[in-house]
Amino acid sequence: MNELTTTKLNADSHLLLDQPFLKVPNDLGRKNFKTTQRIVEHEQKTILNTLKATATASLAGSNPLESLDGMITRMNTLKRKLEVLQEEEKTINAQSRKRIQHLQDLYEIPSLADVKYDEWSRVRLNRLLVDYLLRNGYLESARQLAREKEIEKLVDVDAFVQCHKIEGNLRQGDLTQCLNWCADNSKSLKKINVGHGRSNLEIELRLQQYIELVRTAETQKKVEAIIHARKYLTVHSDSEFYYKAAGLLNFPANTEADRYKELYSLDRYTHLASLFLRTYYTLFSLPPTPPFQTALSAGLSALKTPSCHSSHPSSSSNPNSTSTSSLCPICSIELNDLARGVPYAHHTKSFVENDPVVLPNGRIYGRERLWGFNEKLGWVQGRVRDPTNPTEWYGVEEVKKVFIS
Repeated sequence: MNELTTTKLNADSHLLLDQPFLKVPNDLGRKNFKTTQRIVEHEQKTILNTLKATATASLAGSNPLESLDGMITRMNTLKRKLEVLQEEEKTINAQSRKRIQHLQDLYEIPSLADVKYDEWSRVRLNRLLVDYLLRNGYLESARQLAREKEIEKLVDVDAFVQCHKIEGNLRQGDLTQCLNWCADNSKSLKKINVGHGRSNLEIELRLQQYIELVRTAETQKKVEAIIHARKYLTVHSDSEFYYKAAGLLNFPANTEADRYKELYSLDRYTHLASLFLRTYYTLFSLPPTPPFQTALSAGLSALKTPSCHSSHPSSSSNPNSTSTSSLCPICSIELNDLARGVPYAHHTKSFVENDPVVLPNGRIYGRERLWGFNEKLGWVQGRVRDPTNPTEWYGVEEVKKVFIS
């Protein structure tokens, strides 16, 4: 019964890191639908107005053929646009089906000991690795790994490619693509920036445009900057933001005033790139920390014990050996340094050896194991060593029996 309990698979807990897994294709599908709807409505309105004007003109004796040819051309253009959007929709739907099936496979696995669970976990690990590579800019490596493991539909390569392309342009001082992205996602951005007429990212981008106009110190450019500020910056809810921007008109680009030197600094482009990344991740419900890093930290914490980073050999290792225990993953050379900064896990269940005793330093051992360890090192009458720290000696009378309540 205990074995069945420990190997039973809890699918819900396994999917805590996978909440954005279905969110990205869902958001892309909704965006595709909205784009299609907007294009159809715009063309419908235009063609109906043209048709009415043509009918009116034909009654007055004008030749309607030229106007009809124009409408046919518009309809053909609309057809091509809709075909492209339809292909995108098919791709998104295929991704969603594949991802739903991947999650469903987990619920059909009854036990952690099932070989299918190992296969599913391997696919998930590859997904997390691709996500980690994408977030850190290794786009081609991520593509190759996804292609090799046949998980292209389970990862968001194209979404991250777009993200890093816009981020790179911002770091180089080009705001155009990011502004276009804000325009395409304006309605969604307003939902995550309640209280402003525009998103925080767009306002910061418009502020940077204003700064570049003022930086030139040309009178005509300053006039353009004022018009620009009235159009885009007055929507900010903080009046201090607008006053600070207005004050910039009175300071040159080489000013030493900290308040305005910060605005003129080219480091603002790095700030804009970071702000864009945060906004992009928030929009698609992507966690700021890579899921691979979160999963690795949780695993290290679950396995970590105080003896893993002790300067003395672990009580579970061979006391006559100078190497770390091969039974503990955290004590391995590969993981020991990685686990040094993570906290110890919170264990809701304790596993205590038979006949437990406690040493004066607070460490608890089974009496039989404690005595066995001391016999291996050489028993000293009336004295006991701590297995974790063999340099600590205690009197036998100091060893107290522990009663579990």
